Amino acid sequence: MSIVRRIRDITVATLNERLEKAEDPVRMIDQFLWATREDIIEAEKLYQQYAGHSNHLRSQWLQAESQKERREQQAMTALKAGEENLARIALHEKASFEERSAQYRDLYEQSRQNTVDLEEQLREMRSEYQIVYDKREYYQARMESLRLQQRLNHRAAGSFSENGGNPGSMFRRMEDRITDLEHEARSLRDVRRMEQSYNSGPDHSVKAVIERELSELKRKLEKEGWSS
Repeated sequence: MSIVRRIRDITVATLNERLEKAEDPVRMIDQFLWATREDIIEAEKLYQQYAGHSNHLRSQWLQAESQKERREQQAMTALKAGEENLARIALHEKASFEERSAQYRDLYEQSRQNTVDLEEQLREMRSEYQIVYDKREYYQARMESLRLQQRLNHRAAGSFSENGGNPGSMFRRMEDRITDLEHEARSLRDVRRMEQSYNSGPDHSVKAVIERELSELKRKLEKEGWSS
């Protein structure tokens, strides 16, 4: 496993751990997505550099290979012409280009393999970015649902508070109030009936006694501070 791969694994594990403790998971995911996007941009730049470098190395390798074959053909031509010394010089240069070709071929193969590894890491990072982005959309939807639920709960609590808690208790208070009014009305009616009966019923001696007791009650109340 490459160092970049291990770093990405650690980063994802850290994200999962922080998400479990975060009060605002969407903000936490946004931070992770921003950092991941920056990593992807840097990796894409590096990939382009590697691709350009690999092409350069391949060009150098193929050029050295071409020169090697050319020197071999020149050596054969010199031998046919009886110029062994020129053939030796051409073969010496062929050996030099052969060494150069092998060196550039090794560098090219190494660079090409690094380019392939980086391309695979880029693919994983883009896939990881998309997975986390989809998770962000899910958490965003959950946070919105929670926000709406809190607004609903707040509104319901305010409505119940204004109505005395719930419709049942409101109607019970109305029933009690109406019952009190009805009781008061009946009491006043009974008192008026008693007054009518008193005015028409008792004789003068009973009325005199009642008036006297009434006067005594008034005097007692006046001593207590009552005024009519």
